[in-house]
Amino acid sequence: MTADPVTTQQPTTPAEVPATVRASLSPSRAADFKTCPLLYRFRSIDRLPERPSVEQARGTLVHAVLERLFDLPATGRTPAAAGDLVAPQWDRLVTEQPELAELFPAGGDPAAVAEFLRSAAALLEGYFAVEDPQRLEPAERESLISAVVDDELLIRGYLDRLDVAPDGALRVVDYKTGGAPREAFEARALFQLKFYALVLWRTRGVVPRVLRLLYLRDAEVCDYAPDAEELLRFERTVVALWRAIEQATARQDFRPRPSRLCDWCNHQALCPSFGGTPPPFPLGAAGADPLRDARSRPAAPGADE
Repeated sequence: MTADPVTTQQPTTPAEVPATVRASLSPSRAADFKTCPLLYRFRSIDRLPERPSVEQARGTLVHAVLERLFDLPATGRTPAAAGDLVAPQWDRLVTEQPELAELFPAGGDPAAVAEFLRSAAALLEGYFAVEDPQRLEPAERESLISAVVDDELLIRGYLDRLDVAPDGALRVVDYKTGGAPREAFEARALFQLKFYALVLWRTRGVVPRVLRLLYLRDAEVCDYAPDAEELLRFERTVVALWRAIEQATARQDFRPRPSRLCDWCNHQALCPSFGGTPPPFPLGAAGADPLRDARSRPAAPGADE
């Protein structure tokens, strides 16, 4: 299956945050709370460090390559050109995020790094199996979008790609490199895409025609078509999640919710479901800056995979 061509449109400049806004939420952190309230606490309140995994680093690398691929002239967007971007983009990421270098310590096995880069190149082959980038001109790539809902909540996040058709229709595209159980992972991914669709609808007055997941490992496309009624329901869900987060913070009560995704959690040693004990609740957490959502920036593309 190959995606249809689209045209380019300039991104919309985000509006200033109204004075009524008193909190912010990203799709990754909202999904954390929905998946496991304790995970939300560890990431957003305790802000415990998480050592990046090889899978996460590979996802971030593939996202970086696909972003840079569209900097090339259309005729130059070939599988070979994408492959040539892998090593330079990895070097750039390691320079910008030194913690990535810990995955392959200096003096370690050079073959491990080479295999890692080959595995990223293999995912790019999956991309070319489902799309022809020579026929695409994305309107936005790795773009931070935001909107205010319920007058008080700022929702924001980075979308991988936004395509705009000649008739103005929007298509939100998200690259997935795999790792978690498909059924749980796909539900989280679709939640994220609906989050972006809500932001676009609220800021541009257009419901995206297509929410598209590109599974690069399996070379598969999953399309979903939302409607305004569904996004209204989803908006209520997001606001309800935010209010539940506020209540849990006030009560200092974030309980674990065990699932198959626990296998990918960095914090099992501190989780009661695995015999651990969470650290003391941070002093002043309930009164912390509510506009600082989880991390200083929403999750980097590919980092949550």
